[in-house]
Amino acid sequence: MSVNPKLKDKLTDQLFEAILSLNTEEECYQFFEDICTIGELKSMAQRLEVARLLKAGVIYDDIVAATGASTATISRVKRCLYYGADGYKIVLSNLEKNADSR
Repeated sequence: MSVNPKLKDKLTDQLFEAILSLNTEEECYQFFEDICTIGELKSMAQRLEVARLLKAGVIYDDIVAATGASTATISRVKRCLYYGADGYKIVLSNLEKNADSR
């Protein structure tokens, strides 16, 4: 799949290069604490967990209870998970592989 041309630019490339340069979880915490608000970071973490639960077949009510996400957020994540750029699928697959290798 090709990159969305609306997102692709020099500054976004630089951001992703910066993220890819991080080597440890601690470095990630340090960088993301500086670049995001706590709310933004918590929202991203919540959306990733929603995607993981959706992929596992968990129903909306249980996802709301587990994450506190709104049904609108769950619907948006579901739409991205099934019709998006496959970013969630890539990350969830990588996380599963990393968990299996431990």
